[in-house]
Amino acid sequence: MRTDYKIINTASGLEKAVRTLEKTRAVAVDIEADSMYHFQVKVCLLQMATEKLIVVIDPLQVKNLSSLKPLFSNPDIKKIFHGADYDVRSLFRDFSIEINNLFDTELACRFLGIKETGLEAVVERYLNITLDKKYQKKDWSKRPLPKEMIDYAVGDVTCLLNLAKVCEKELEKKSRLGWVLEECDVLSKVRPILSDEEPLFLKFKGAGRLKSKSLAVLEAVLRFRKDIAEKKDKPLFKIMSNDSVMKIATAKPVTLRRLKGLNALSGKQIHMYGNDLIELAAGALNMPDNKLPVYSQKRPQTFPNEVPKRINALKSWRASKVRVLGIDPGIICNNVLITSIAIQNPVDRRALGRIKEMKNWQKKEFGEEIISLLRSLK
Repeated sequence: MRTDYKIINTASGLEKAVRTLEKTRAVAVDIEADSMYHFQVKVCLLQMATEKLIVVIDPLQVKNLSSLKPLFSNPDIKKIFHGADYDVRSLFRDFSIEINNLFDTELACRFLGIKETGLEAVVERYLNITLDKKYQKKDWSKRPLPKEMIDYAVGDVTCLLNLAKVCEKELEKKSRLGWVLEECDVLSKVRPILSDEEPLFLKFKGAGRLKSKSLAVLEAVLRFRKDIAEKKDKPLFKIMSNDSVMKIATAKPVTLRRLKGLNALSGKQIHMYGNDLIELAAGALNMPDNKLPVYSQKRPQTFPNEVPKRINALKSWRASKVRVLGIDPGIICNNVLITSIAIQNPVDRRALGRIKEMKNWQKKEFGEEIISLLRSLK
């Protein structure tokens, strides 16, 4: 493991590092955040590595990272991530950093047909390096950070340069590099979901199975949990687990005895939140029927008889491609795309080009096969 890294904790140090980083053609990037410890998640460490330089940027001390923006937006410099979705969203959320020329080694591994695509697994597979993940769930917002934690953070990012080279070489052998580059371009444009006024239960697993009164209790408890988490600056699960929330919503307890009987909360939680929770449940149950929340279920689409026939034919075609290519069927053509193709029924290149959900690489690689298949069904 390389330990010749530079810790950047001043604006002048960052500007100097950027001048060096901008001279390279590829830079590996990784972040550490504090999602396990705080309500408002933030990037706590930003690691960047080239062949000659490794920097560990501390955004808790260097508040303004705007000098990094030209580097990340420069299309001539490849930015290498592993599992970039979270990092891309976080860098935009915290620093308004936008990324051009992204290469995601995790995505590349999926296109190579690898089942276990976690960094630890693929680094061992391709580079014969064993990564130690013991600091993965530590609190990265604490200062000062022990040297062992910084060493750990550097260990991940320094593997990415060689991993990217291996992945690109393997993808070129299989003529799939262009596929991945297009997917990476799409990935580079993901953004964090903005908070809105939608009910919280809409993003809560299992809410769709609840009746209106339980749904009202669920929404009240979720809002209560969120308020407490924000005040205490703790993640939601450290206030109350999702399982506990669901038990309360289902049972709708209006007495402390009933709440205790659920075995959903610890004695400490009942002492802190018990009275509030039974009041919330009682208030939700007293809501008039016309004010109760409703989980709007999407009605299944009804199609003409020929559409299901096309869907089945496309799925059979996809299964044959999976056997040939050895990659996940969702990568070749996911179910949403299959349904869209079946509905629009493109029987020539122009019609195929109008399917917005379809990537260019999919049209180029599979377009003629799909058109021929659909024509044969007429």
